[in-house]
Amino acid sequence: MPGITREEVAHLARLARLELKPEELDHFAGQLDDIIGAVARVSEVADQDVPPTSHPLPLTNVMRADEVRPSLTPEQALSGAPAQEQRRFKVPQILGED
Repeated sequence: MPGITREEVAHLARLARLELKPEELDHFAGQLDDIIGAVARVSEVADQDVPPTSHPLPLTNVMRADEVRPSLTPEQALSGAPAQEQRRFKVPQILGED
């Protein structure tokens, strides 16, 4: 596979509106060539009989089942609240909205 050229790097830099020095063009050309080579190697590994996946391992739900258990009544929960309204905690307004 032919490597990426300085001219191609300069063209990409112009498209990205980057000002690169001549020595940077050579440096980035080598780096981009390495990146393109790595992507090509990954493409070679992917085979037709391997289905595409979003995660390498199967995902399972690790949350417990949602079960109703005894808990406080609304009156018990609100018993220590400094202010309450319509069976809810009443808090000071902070955003100036209704």
